[in-house]
Amino acid sequence: MYEYFLILISLILSLIIAVLLFFIVFVLQTNSNQLEKISAYECGFHPFEDTRQRFNIRFYLVAILFIIFDLEIIYLFPWVLVLNYIGFFGFWVMIIFIYILTIGFIYEWMKGALDWE
Repeated sequence: MYEYFLILISLILSLIIAVLLFFIVFVLQTNSNQLEKISAYECGFHPFEDTRQRFNIRFYLVAILFIIFDLEIIYLFPWVLVLNYIGFFGFWVMIIFIYILTIGFIYEWMKGALDWE
């Protein structure tokens, strides 16, 4: 039950921080009704263009990168909870997994996929 208690504390802290940030932004915001700010937009393109236009490949690369690191976090949470039970083998398997993801990230970075021109 101790592990679940730590998860509960983590969830409560994240909820408190989210609500606190929401109210800070609500208090500090400036009311500016400019046409650019209130207009609808999607993906940085003008909203009234042809719907059959091609998207830049960088949108997909950023989405794939987000999914990769999202999956890494999904695997890290249960790994941390059972680290005492799986021993050195489980530890080194996860280290190899993180190493492979890091190499992939460095490769994508070196190829310039993260540079937005």
